[in-house]
Amino acid sequence: MGVLFLKKPDDLVLAFDKLLILTSQWEPNEVGVSKHSIVFTSKKAWLIVKPMQRVLDIKFYFDEELTSERIFKRAPWGKKYAHHIRVTTAEEIDDEIVSLLRKGFEFSLA
Repeated sequence: MGVLFLKKPDDLVLAFDKLLILTSQWEPNEVGVSKHSIVFTSKKAWLIVKPMQRVLDIKFYFDEELTSERIFKRAPWGKKYAHHIRVTTAEEIDDEIVSLLRKGFEFSLA
């Protein structure tokens, strides 16, 4: 994972660490690394975190479009919707974001 965060701001590393800690108790939940992102899986991939130049792009899936000011972008993805949240600091990962991610996690178990 460290390679994905080379030359990235410390705030992005701290934001990812917080995300990892907040979701670590959700079972089953495994974390793997691809070339450009970190992939969280339960029965299937439910969360993809991409460290960009100045933001973390956090993508999760749900069976319907969710509405929140925290969601940066939504897009149909097969029979579900991809929701993107962007954060720059750990402080931005609040209860609302955790609640949205929990919906994505629970959807992945169905």
